[in-house]
Amino acid sequence: MDLKTRPAITISNIKTFIPITLEMETSQYSSWAELFKIHCRAFQVLDHLSPRITDPPAAASTEPSKEKDSAKTDKTDDVWDRLDAIVLQWIYGTISSDLLSTIIRPDSTACYAWTALKRILHDNQATRSVLLQQKFSNLKLSSFQNMSAYCQEVKIISDQLANVGSPVSVPNETW
Repeated sequence: MDLKTRPAITISNIKTFIPITLEMETSQYSSWAELFKIHCRAFQVLDHLSPRITDPPAAASTEPSKEKDSAKTDKTDDVWDRLDAIVLQWIYGTISSDLLSTIIRPDSTACYAWTALKRILHDNQATRSVLLQQKFSNLKLSSFQNMSAYCQEVKIISDQLANVGSPVSVPNETW
């Protein structure tokens, strides 16, 4: 497929599609990653989040057909590189400046950035879970202006716990 026919090049504002800014503190990695994968699938670039599989180099030859294949491969590489840069921009555009400064490096790829974020945020899940459970357990209605503010905070922490793989369970009681 030619670059002009790739839907990914039409995206001008990634925040329209992925409204979450991934931050270390908010534990929204699972939600962010799911939205990001859906977006990449919809715009036919999901393969850029995985290591690139390349064909083994062909034996050197001076045959005209080999020269055509080489030119086609160069064009394919150019399209891949351009699309990869677009996906990398999407990643950079949806993460906090702290995470960006942690993962950015020269000549990076979308796969590298995706893998680095996953490693960083999954490594912290257990610690984050313990801290959030403690925060959840220590919530007191008297610390909030009203019931609505309290319930909103309970929901936020509950969602954060679910995002780190520790959903809040509700006891099964008979009233």
